[in-house]
Amino acid sequence: MKITYYGHSCFVIESAGWRVCLDPFSGVKGYAELDIEADEVYCSHGHFDHNHVQAVRLSGRPASESPFRVTEVKTWHDPAQGRLRGENTIRVFEAEDLRVAHFGDLGCDPEPGQMEMLAGLDIAMMPVGGTYTVDAAQSKCITDALGVHTVIPMHYRKWQYGFPELTTIDDYTKLCSNVIYAKSNSAELSAPADDCVLVLQIPENKG
Repeated sequence: MKITYYGHSCFVIESAGWRVCLDPFSGVKGYAELDIEADEVYCSHGHFDHNHVQAVRLSGRPASESPFRVTEVKTWHDPAQGRLRGENTIRVFEAEDLRVAHFGDLGCDPEPGQMEMLAGLDIAMMPVGGTYTVDAAQSKCITDALGVHTVIPMHYRKWQYGFPELTTIDDYTKLCSNVIYAKSNSAELSAPADDCVLVLQIPENKG
């Protein structure tokens, strides 16, 4: 399975020639506007930096061709059960014997029932920058409790990229062991997933 990082919380995951875009953004500091080709697009919630579907050119292929089985886990964007920032949807994509989750703007610890739904994840795209989401330490505690094999951090600040109120990627990686820095913004992963933190590079679509 190929996972490509477009910055902030936006990824494209690919399996069997099918491309799924997750959380396309607009107006995030340091990044140019996106222009992505995909077969499907999913947004974790309705904020501008996660739901800019206009940036995605859809192929028009029927959803029945998708190799992914998708499970949605409804969570909150804040620790006050949505009273501050609303809802957030975690999505789990299953294909090629891998369970891959995009956590969107998770803003609190998942409830026990939600943790059960997320158990057995191979790969998690996880926010780590705090302020609007769980912070670096909370994020690590969640993925440790879930036993996630490969964590791909997102929604953080690095150099001039990302909102200034977010913490840096270094604030997260210093808490972790076996951190692997990819040479590009894409990686091809297979089952069984490695036990590591995989930092994908800031992509070339820089503003």
